[in-house]
Order: sequence, then structure tokens, then C-alpha cells
Amino acid sequence: MTQEYTAGLAAPAPEAEARKPGRDRYLDLLRSLALVRVVLYHLFGWAWLTVLFPSMGVMFALAGSLMARSLNRPALSVIRGRIRRLLPPLWAFSAVVLPLMFLGGWKLSEDPDHSGTWGLLELVNYVIPIGAPPYPWEVGFPNDLLESTWADQAVGPLWYLRAYLWFVLASPLLLWAFRRVPWATLLAPLALTAVVGTGLVTIPGELGNAVTDFAVYGSCWVLGFAHHEGVLAKVPRYLAVSGSVLVMAFGLWWASGHLGPEGWDLNDIPLAQAAWSFGFVVILLQYSPSWQELPGRLARWDKLVTLSNNRAVTIYLWHNLLIMATVPIIDLAYRLPFMQSDRAVAALDSTDTLWMFFLVWPLIGLAILAFGWIEDLAAKRRPRFWPNGVKRGRVKGTARAGHGA
Repeated sequence: MTQEYTAGLAAPAPEAEARKPGRDRYLDLLRSLALVRVVLYHLFGWAWLTVLFPSMGVMFALAGSLMARSLNRPALSVIRGRIRRLLPPLWAFSAVVLPLMFLGGWKLSEDPDHSGTWGLLELVNYVIPIGAPPYPWEVGFPNDLLESTWADQAVGPLWYLRAYLWFVLASPLLLWAFRRVPWATLLAPLALTAVVGTGLVTIPGELGNAVTDFAVYGSCWVLGFAHHEGVLAKVPRYLAVSGSVLVMAFGLWWASGHLGPEGWDLNDIPLAQAAWSFGFVVILLQYSPSWQELPGRLARWDKLVTLSNNRAVTIYLWHNLLIMATVPIIDLAYRLPFMQSDRAVAALDSTDTLWMFFLVWPLIGLAILAFGWIEDLAAKRRPRFWPNGVKRGRVKGTARAGHGA
């Protein structure tokens, strides 16, 4: 399974905070772009998207910056708050997907990869994502609406939650180390990636995957610390950019000699992913304009940026399953009277992925309406169905919409 996940999804973005100093719309825009890129990647499978915009490195850096800001408060309360925001949306997802897998014929006791006591313990990861949740490689679905690999597609990306949780738990120690030896802390994950992400040292099983994930994106997380602490801003821009270009060039050079089954998909090449993401993030944060509002033509996207930031966890959790849900919807089109000719069928066959692209967004909107409000409850906020920054109220009997995000 190609590794793709989005860090920083549990970062709060309440509407009331948008106007407060410190709410950076540039960072919000980057998070939204990263989410869109993740959906496009899982939809089209274009390997070059991992080079064009390394969403994962960007999102881990944004999460690290927010975590560093939050750790001005007692560390235990911050960690508890981050976990609280993450778990209820996961529980809702698990409450839907787990029964569907069991109804589809998955018998945990007969699964050679997850049977016995250990298999039962692994189910805990659907509640607290310390490790990778178990799922069958092939399983049925009611009325055979989805292909037999639907569980792998829907559940597979959930191991991201493990990576995010590990970073959250390690952040107090990482921030302590960064404030004492910043450059060593910043570069240490790259060095670790060169060890565990190249085959020089192999750690078997899910533990190896977890350590590799932590190493690959650890420097991006710590870059978030550097951004918040102002360390990155002290580096001359020409030096930061030129150094980043060299690191990125190394990443591409390494990738060219270690192409995986999907070619230039950096998700399959840990050291290339780490180097490219690191350099890319440094440049983005060096040029960070710290917008309080989206400028110019970007302002037209303000509501969608606000919505995606408020519902990042929901979008991430459900998008892969919703991509697959577009297939049975498209299949219905073949039954239409005007679709009975070979020419019409061939036209739909050749454009089915494009139709999936157009259909997945309204399905994501429905998921936001159905499950997004759980993010508000997790953050101890009033539940909202469509938190796009528009405030609706009544003044002298008339409705009035206001801007806020």
C-alpha cells in the first residue's frame, strides 16, 4: 500500500480564532492545499504529485509549529487536548467500517495475520491509534457495491494517526532538545532516515514502519518548531534557499537510483521523501507572509479554506472510502437509456476517473455534514454542520452573514 497521510489534521481552527492575532491564513491555505493534494493523489495515483507538492512534510511542519505554540502551556494538558480532538472522529469512522468488515465476512479468528490474542489486542488501535489497525486484504461489502480490496483502501491510511500521535507524545522532549541543541535536533531525523530508510538497518514489522515514518517526517515536525521559535527567520534567506535546493537535489538524485514500483513516487523512497520534503518546507516557511486574511484573488477561496481547516480530520478519515463510493454511482449511469450504445459506453469508460473527481467532492461534503460536527464536540465547541466562517444571526428580524474563520 502506498503510504500517504496528512499530519496536523487535529489542529483546531475554530471560527472565533480567525480574527485573533496568531491565526495565520497562509498556513491555513497550505493545509487546505495539502488536503486537496492528498485526495487527488489517492484518486488519480499520479506519482509526480509527491514531487510537485509534498503534502506530508508540509502538514507535519504546520502541526509542529502549532504544537510548539501550544506547549507554552503545561505539556500534559496540551497532549491530552490533542488526543481528545483526534479520538472521537476516529471512533465514528471505526464504528462504521469495523461492522462493515465483519458483515463482509472477515473473521478475525481465522485471519492468519491477525488471529489469536494479539489480533484482538490490535483492534484497540481502532480506539487508540498507538499502532496499525488490522484489516483484511480482501473482504466483501453489502450488495458487492465495492471491490474486495475496499478495506485496504479505506483503513490502510489510518496508520497516519499513529505517526501523528507519536509526534504529539514526543513533542515536549523534542522541543526541550531543540531549544538546547537546535541544529542537531533538526537534522537528527534526516540522519536516522539514512539508517532506517535505506535498508542499512532493518526493523521488521509495523515497528519498523513506525520508526521510518517518524524519521522521514521528524525534521519537518522540528522545522515547525524552528518556525514558531523564530530560529528559521534568523537564517539569511539566500543561505536557507540555496541550502534547501541542494538538499532537494540530493533527494531527487537518490530517488533516481532507487525508483519503486510506482516510479517517482517519493512515498516509496524514504530518504528521497525526507530530503525533498525538508527542503521544500524550509522554502515555504522562509517566504511565509503570515497573512491575517487571504489576499487578492485568494480571498474567493476563504470559505473553503476555513471549512477544510475546521474539518481536516473528517476529510482525511473518509476521503478514501468516498473515492471508492463513486464507482457504484458511476455504474448506475450505464443503465440510463441513452447509454446503451457501444460508443456511449466507451466514452464513459474513458472518462470514469474524471467523473470520480467530480463526484467525490459532494460526497466529502455529505461526510462533513454527517460526521464533521464530532470534531466540534471533541474540541469542546458548539457543534456546527458547515463551519466555513460565515456567521448567521438575526438582527431586527433579518438574517445577516458575517465573516469569521
